[in-house]
Amino acid sequence: MPKPKHHLLLCSSSRVIGEPNGTCTRRDAPSLIQYIMEGVEERGIEDVMVSNTGCLKMCDKGPVLVVYPEGWWYGKITEDTVDEILDALAEGKVAEAHLVA
Repeated sequence: MPKPKHHLLLCSSSRVIGEPNGTCTRRDAPSLIQYIMEGVEERGIEDVMVSNTGCLKMCDKGPVLVVYPEGWWYGKITEDTVDEILDALAEGKVAEAHLVA
């Protein structure tokens, strides 16, 4: 795969050893990964890679979604916020209401 234009990283509190654990996992982050992938496809956003990550150390704002190379950090991710973020991304914009960093 060539280098993607956007890389979406969702904290799912994955651990190197053992089961996923932590705030983002308890807040349903694992199921959001598939939702994000489907949303990207539905909107026809090209050159996007979606990945889950280990802990991003922002548990009070989790689940956290990071968009690179832009460096946009979004918090308290739900299906509704994913829709707003992906709609903005499709337009080349930031979803400012959900930024945490």
